[in-house]
Amino acid sequence: MRMVFSTILGLMQEFTGVWVRDPRIQKEDFWHAYMDYEICIHTNSLAFTKKSSCVRRRYSEFVWLRKKLQENAMLVYVTITSCYCYLLQTHLPKLPPKNPFFSLNNAREIGARMEGLRKFLEEVVHSPVLLSDSCLHLFLQSQLSVKKIEACAEGRSRYTVSEAIHSFGSGNKRFESLSEENMEEEEDMHRESE
Repeated sequence: MRMVFSTILGLMQEFTGVWVRDPRIQKEDFWHAYMDYEICIHTNSLAFTKKSSCVRRRYSEFVWLRKKLQENAMLVYVTITSCYCYLLQTHLPKLPPKNPFFSLNNAREIGARMEGLRKFLEEVVHSPVLLSDSCLHLFLQSQLSVKKIEACAEGRSRYTVSEAIHSFGSGNKRFESLSEENMEEEEDMHRESE
């Protein structure tokens, strides 16, 4: 009987797989371009709204996420002890360093950055404290901009985190049901009516 239970428990163990792939150059205008990456999550964790998702994110959005995770993690532990806050701060995973001479055409540099971003996310999604952050879930499972992620996580939008993930989640289209622009127009109309 014990063997059956241990086998069942072994099969039910949580997993979360993270992939960073498909780098693409996005042109803002004639002179400016940046690279974004497809971030895919596959999990059986109850912490995630969707069990599989893929979104596109750029390096500067990862910088924003790390800063937000650090701020929010400090808020969680500030009431415990300042010593623990320091330990938490030192254990927050690092991003690959920003290279001012990063080349959008250098496969080696792109591969190293993708691997660094993957390692960062792997550590983050396996940290219970960081995994409890709404900004992380919106970052990984919705195509919302960082501005809209902040608004949603702070309760300044008409939709909950879960609704945002379902409405703006991954799929073949950029947004599955409502476009971000339509949702923004609805929010503006709602604010004007208050």
